[in-house]
Amino acid sequence: MRLKTLNQPLGVLLIFLTSQIGFSSIAKAQTPVAPTTSTKSICSSQLGTAIDAVINRPLFNRGRWGILIQPLSTGPTLYSRDAQKYFTPASNLKLLTTAAALQELGANFRIRTSIYQNGNGILRVVGRGDPSLSDTELQKLAQQLKQKRITQIQQLSADDSYIQGDIVNPTWQWEDVQSSDGVPVSSFILNKNIFSFKLIPQAVGKSLQVLWLDPGEAKQWRIINQSITVPQNQPSYVNVTRELSGTVLRIQGQLTTNSEESLIDLPVVDPNYYFLRRFRTALATEKITLGQTLVVNGGVNQGEIAFVESPPLAELLAETNLNSNNLYAEALLRALAVKKTRVKTQTSADVGLEVVKASLTKLGVDPANYILVDGSGLSRRDLVTPEAFVQTLRGMAKTPTAYIYRASLPVAGKSGTLKGRFQGTPAEGIVQAKTGTLTGVVSLSGYMNAPKYEPLVFSIIVNQSNQSATVIRQAIDEVVVLLTQLQHC
Repeated sequence: MRLKTLNQPLGVLLIFLTSQIGFSSIAKAQTPVAPTTSTKSICSSQLGTAIDAVINRPLFNRGRWGILIQPLSTGPTLYSRDAQKYFTPASNLKLLTTAAALQELGANFRIRTSIYQNGNGILRVVGRGDPSLSDTELQKLAQQLKQKRITQIQQLSADDSYIQGDIVNPTWQWEDVQSSDGVPVSSFILNKNIFSFKLIPQAVGKSLQVLWLDPGEAKQWRIINQSITVPQNQPSYVNVTRELSGTVLRIQGQLTTNSEESLIDLPVVDPNYYFLRRFRTALATEKITLGQTLVVNGGVNQGEIAFVESPPLAELLAETNLNSNNLYAEALLRALAVKKTRVKTQTSADVGLEVVKASLTKLGVDPANYILVDGSGLSRRDLVTPEAFVQTLRGMAKTPTAYIYRASLPVAGKSGTLKGRFQGTPAEGIVQAKTGTLTGVVSLSGYMNAPKYEPLVFSIIVNQSNQSATVIRQAIDEVVVLLTQLQHC
């Protein structure tokens, strides 16, 4: 199970659960060897022995390692371990989703949110699953309506028919659904489908103050505040419990008097009505009055009178892979559904997965190498082989948009989720790879411009480990640094 900690300097642990869960103590792991900064050379014939020395350490005996390392263009496999066996990939799966999105939609694809006028004072807003939509874009829509001399809207309907199916993947774990990792995905996505409030310490003995960033959202919830402010010499911790009903928040725990305010992010319960509430606020800013609002599923859209668009797909890919954004990955999966006619019994995600499969097959990826149930890798039912990632990375390198795909990946020691890794090692700046982490799962797949060898492509996945993610990452990084030492002998 994964626990999410926000505002880590405060030591505040936020657990979004509805039941008490017991946690066993975790034994201290052996301290792994840090990635070397030496510049010694390794012949390709010696690579296997060097990698085995890292991953065969006793502390890794209970875990499963899947590894495949090949030259990017042609040449024999440099190292392989269980490369054709299934592993839970975590966020490495985004490599597959984004590859298909770039191939099928194109780098300049944008997601459009439109407003149509279906009569005097009757407007319809059509959401198409833009994950980048924010209050700023709502204000732009309101300004466009004002420029059309619209000052009163009798009825505004939100058409959510563009994306069909569950707004939350049923295979995601409960703690993920209750955190910013697993927010709902639908036709209307606004402010990343997250709302926030702050917890502020008061005088000793008093409850923490709850300060809503959006006062309108406070009306949707009943708060049971069982928190307390404590003296400075006591520990700080907060448990935020959200009940299944979606209407009650229970706040427990304590903050010290000198603690900074703590920001709490929660996923919205109903994206459609959250969008309508925020849009009403944006319209009011432009002095446009809004009467009735409702949610509809389909209908006739007449003249478009206002619209906003997402950034181009190239930028959406960068957010997806650099920052491992689950919401963006899931939105892109559903955007792929427009490429294929949907059967009534199919969800948009189902159709998107079919398009991903067809696109990867064209790239040369064996469809037997993966089983996908989502677009982000958050589900533990996703199964992918290291070979599938290597085939995808090699296939994408041969496409006209290879540079866009590669530029969306974190750079070792420089950007995204790899910014804090490989610093001061020979791998810094020459590895572009996608990270992945779930409890017991750590993965890294990508490209390397080896200094004394031809460019490489690799996939490393660790499953079912009893070691911490930090320990596993350090071992993976050791393996990657070994690749920088390769030379022809």
